[in-house]
Amino acid sequence: MNAISASEPVASSAWWSDSVAAFLAATPSDLLGRLAHAATRHHRVNEATQLRAWARQIAILRATFLALPQSRAWRLLLEFEIPRFRRRIDAVLLAPGGIFVLEFKVGANAFLEDDRRQVADYALDLQDFHAGSRRHPILPVLIATEAVAGPQMLPFAFAGSGDVLDADPASLPQLLQDLARFLRDRPRPVDLSGWEGAPYRPVPNVIDAARILFSRQDVTEILSARADATNLTLTTDRIAALMAGARETRRKIILFVTGIPGAGKTLCGLNAAFTTETGIGAAFLTGNPTLVHVLREALVRDAVRQGEKRAPAVHRIKGVIQALPAFRDLHVRTGEVPAERVVVIDEAQRCWDAAQAVGKTRDRPVRMTLSEPAHLLDIMACHAGFAAMICLIGNGQEIHDGEGGLAEWGDALRTRPEWQVVAAPTTLTASEPRNRLPELPGLAVEPALHLNVPVRSLRHNAAPEWVDAVLRGDAEAAHAIIAREGEVPFRLTRSLEMLRAGLRACCRGVVEPTHRAGLICSASARRLRAEGLGAELPHMDADAVARWFLDRFPSDVRASDALEQVATQFSVQGLELDHVGLCWDADLIRMPGASAWRVRSFSGTDWQVRRDAQKIAYRLNTYRVLLTRARYQTIIWVPEGDRADRTRDPAVLDGIAAFLRLCGVLDLAPPGPMMPLQDAPLPQLLLA
Repeated sequence: MNAISASEPVASSAWWSDSVAAFLAATPSDLLGRLAHAATRHHRVNEATQLRAWARQIAILRATFLALPQSRAWRLLLEFEIPRFRRRIDAVLLAPGGIFVLEFKVGANAFLEDDRRQVADYALDLQDFHAGSRRHPILPVLIATEAVAGPQMLPFAFAGSGDVLDADPASLPQLLQDLARFLRDRPRPVDLSGWEGAPYRPVPNVIDAARILFSRQDVTEILSARADATNLTLTTDRIAALMAGARETRRKIILFVTGIPGAGKTLCGLNAAFTTETGIGAAFLTGNPTLVHVLREALVRDAVRQGEKRAPAVHRIKGVIQALPAFRDLHVRTGEVPAERVVVIDEAQRCWDAAQAVGKTRDRPVRMTLSEPAHLLDIMACHAGFAAMICLIGNGQEIHDGEGGLAEWGDALRTRPEWQVVAAPTTLTASEPRNRLPELPGLAVEPALHLNVPVRSLRHNAAPEWVDAVLRGDAEAAHAIIAREGEVPFRLTRSLEMLRAGLRACCRGVVEPTHRAGLICSASARRLRAEGLGAELPHMDADAVARWFLDRFPSDVRASDALEQVATQFSVQGLELDHVGLCWDADLIRMPGASAWRVRSFSGTDWQVRRDAQKIAYRLNTYRVLLTRARYQTIIWVPEGDRADRTRDPAVLDGIAAFLRLCGVLDLAPPGPMMPLQDAPLPQLLLA
């Protein structure tokens, strides 16, 4: 298996980098020559316009540094590459207290919003994906050479949204001096000499990761979720080693990979399915139809863009990403040996137990006589010699009746000793019996098969832990997590209009339309239609789901970021969005004085309380799925309700909002009051 390498990708060098003192010591013609030579090496033409722009930029920087004696020891990087955008930052200025991202618009006589968004995107990209930039203030500055910058204003509370400071050639020295004054004496200074070589690892979403892996491009960059996370690399490498050993000895092996929500289990599975050595055959199996539809369509679109006809592309990709029920039924019916020697089973704990399998297929053309795990083990055991099953386990994700959990796999393996079992430690320690493996002969425990570093939430490691505390009803623990971490990526609003405005503000970047937002809710949120959210995404409609995840607004109003159709847990489980609008209805509520959530279902004309323990667990798991779909931020909207409608009781909805605030969620604020830069406290600019 061609596993993803654990090597550290390093940020590409700037076209020129050295101390500010060295910059001032060099002649402008030498600097211009270095930039021109670098441009030629990168297959760019030295256009006269670009050369004039560099000459003007160099002159402005020289004048600025001559007016700032303290800047001599700082470091300057010119034309620093942002690999994800395939663009270059004009200048990055490193001071001990922070990082200045300087974008020059030579000849511009106004500060345009598109230009502000460009430099804001650069700064946010460094924050999320560049190891040397994390946990340091990053200050984006736009310099329009022919404009006049007004007094610079900062919000009292900077929310990390990429606000940009304006400067002109005359105001730039004073602006940098004021900001440097605010940033001095920070406890963790920027590593001026090591910053440029720090790892840069953009983290793709599941769809983009599948595209990269399927095309067998260089995938080293996507392994580690942020620039400082290594858990995912260790797990993928260990999977590769275990499979290689089993293949060499012609054994059958089953691996159980566990992880907290958003830790990268699907990415591990896609890596195993897409990078298995040619000739062995591998497939990614999932019972999640949405994941099948979206991944297949994304890969087909890529193939068509590269010149392949759509029909053969669809046929080819169907063999790699398969619907688990179709794979199962084919081989139960025919008894044929599968073409694949390696199968990755997504959310394997959701496979049916025997009662559900027999009952659900009683009237179908293909009848099951065993549990789903037992049938799958027997199908893969038809191979002579080597076969491998990689089971991805996400406890707390069960949302349907009849999902057997890990215990069902354990029962099936007890009578199938030909399988070597290797499992993460957490498979043996879950408090609920259905969520753990029993003792099995020869079971090997492998710590590297547990993913405990969240990679979906790009800026907040503690988000899954906080969600768990909230759903346990432990407001004190949730608040303590925020006190320890500083904040978590959740905001609250009572206004649908503010929710939409907040999501659109989050996705305002124009360098490349990479950020995607969408509205999601529980499938039991039946009274949101009274609030104007009656257009639910049909999760079994393959074309509709693919459009929602892959197309863009305003080109297509059916896309997620049109913020018109709301998707349920059945559409979004296993996938993700950059920014999520979670629409919280009265199907999961907090009553005054209660210590736990109350689960309700809408029946007829009113809500009915659900008391069955399993139904309660499924609803809590539904909200766990919904609360862990965002890569950046989740804005929770709780409607205000209507006193004239008992199904939308304002007091009930107020109770939900009050508990979330008790857990530490801050209200989504409109743009805050502004104050002059010279009077502002230390701005918390893009602090992780």
